[in-house]
Amino acid sequence: MQTTPNSKHNSTIFRADQVGSLLRSDLLKNVRSQRASGKISADQLRKFEDEEIARIVLKQKETGLQAVTDGEFRRAWWHFDFLEGLVGVEGFWTGSGIQFHQTQTKSRAIKVSSKLGFDAHPMLEDYKYLHQVAGDHVAKFTIPSPSMLHFRGEVDKAIYPDEAEFFDDLAKTYKKALQTFYEAGCRYLQLDDTAWAYLCSEEQKEQLRAKGVNPDYLIKMYLETLNKALADRPADLKVTMHICRGNFRSTWISSGGYEPVAEQLFGHLNIDGFFLEYDNDRAGGFEPLRFVNRPDLNIVLGLITSKFGELENKDTIKKRIEEASQFVDLSQLCLSPQCGFASTEEGNLLTEEQQWAKLQHVVEISEEVWK
Repeated sequence: MQTTPNSKHNSTIFRADQVGSLLRSDLLKNVRSQRASGKISADQLRKFEDEEIARIVLKQKETGLQAVTDGEFRRAWWHFDFLEGLVGVEGFWTGSGIQFHQTQTKSRAIKVSSKLGFDAHPMLEDYKYLHQVAGDHVAKFTIPSPSMLHFRGEVDKAIYPDEAEFFDDLAKTYKKALQTFYEAGCRYLQLDDTAWAYLCSEEQKEQLRAKGVNPDYLIKMYLETLNKALADRPADLKVTMHICRGNFRSTWISSGGYEPVAEQLFGHLNIDGFFLEYDNDRAGGFEPLRFVNRPDLNIVLGLITSKFGELENKDTIKKRIEEASQFVDLSQLCLSPQCGFASTEEGNLLTEEQQWAKLQHVVEISEEVWK
C-alpha cells in the first residue's frame, strides 16, 4: 500500500481507490426478491448477504485495493436506504422516479415528517460486519451527503417552518452520525452527493430557478451544513466526498464542468478528499482544480468509467493524470472509477468480470504512475 502522511485528518492516501457500489449477483437479486415477497425471513436474507459481502470483499483484496466496501449489497438505493434510517425521515412510493438520460428510476421518494436525529441506525450493524471481514484492510463505508436529504426530500413546513432550523438539525444529525460510525470502528467514510453536480449544470440550475429555488442559496446552505457536520471530527477519521453526475443503468443526469462550484468546494469545504467524475467530456477540464489550496486535500480522478466494460488505454489515462498535475501536485492525486458500478440494485450495463477488470486496471495504472 502506498501511503503518504498529511498534516491534518487525511493521513493515508489510497492511490487506487473506488467509489463503493458493486454489481449485485443474479443470485443476490433473486434472494432479495424472495424476501420482498415474504418467501424467506429477514435473518435468512441477511445470512446470504453476509456470504456475498465476504465474497466480494475477498475479491477486492485480490485486485490489490487497500480500502474495501460492502458493495452497498444490503441497499436498493445508494441514498434513500440510509436517509430513511434517520430519525424523522420516511420513505414512500410516488408517481414517478428520478429522470435520467433516456430512462427513469423506480418511484421512491422521502420526506421529513418530524424533527431530525440519529439514533440506532440499521447501517451501523452493516458497517460492523464489513469491519469484521475487512481484516487488515481498511473498511470504507459510503453514505449520502446531508445535502441529499434537502435536495431529494420533502420537508414538512409544519415541522420546520424556519428552514435555517432544518439545516441546523441536519448538521447536528450528521455530526452525530460521523461520531457514531467512528465509535463503531470506522476510519474511512465517504459522502456521496449529486446536488453539487446539478449546481455545475446550467440546464439543471435553470430548472431549479423555474421551481423558485435559488442555486446560490443552495450552495451557501449546503456548504455551511457540511462544514458544521464535519467540524471537530476525530483526527484519524478520513472523510471524502464523491460528486456524482448520476449513475443508473449506465446513464446520467447532469453535465457541466466543476467551475461553478470549484472555489467554494475546493477552497472552503473542510474535507479530506474529493472523488471527481472525469470519464467523459461532460465533466469539463481540469482547470477548476486550480482552486485546490491545501496540500492535505486529495483529489481522486474518476478517469475510468464504471458505465461500460471496455478498458481504457493506459497511456491515455496516464496522460490525463499528467494534465491534472498541472493544477494539483501529483502527490495529492489518486485514481478511481468515476462512480460505483451499481448506485441502485439494478446495476450498470457491464458484467461482474468486467467490473473486476476495471478495478484491477485502476490498481495497475496507479502502481505505474506512483512508483
